[in-house]
Amino acid sequence: QLQLVDSGGGLVQPGGSLRLSCAAPGFTLDHYAIGWYRQAPGKEREGVSCISSSGSSTNYVDSVKGRFTISRDNAKNTVLLQMNSLRPEDTGVYYCAVFYLCDSTVTSGVRSRGRGTLVTVSS
Repeated sequence: QLQLVDSGGGLVQPGGSLRLSCAAPGFTLDHYAIGWYRQAPGKEREGVSCISSSGSSTNYVDSVKGRFTISRDNAKNTVLLQMNSLRPEDTGVYYCAVFYLCDSTVTSGVRSRGRGTLVTVSS
């Protein structure tokens, strides 16, 4: 079972930063493509970013390019999403997920996901 634990959300002002963390208590994350997607109220689910199993490839949805950075910390068996220059439209529940693959459009299906962490960007 690919159980994920996502955390790090919160309330932040526009222009601020947050770092989301994805942990896997029962398996090794670097065996899989891992990513984040978000769900905003009244909107469809949107893939945000993903990283390949090797870590050599990362992809982002256009709206977060240059602001978000995904990375692996294999020593801690975690995947991080550093989010800078946050905007109100980044608000939503962010889910860490095991992706089938890390494609350039971040639209791959997912095998499993965490419970989600709420990010609210508001003044």
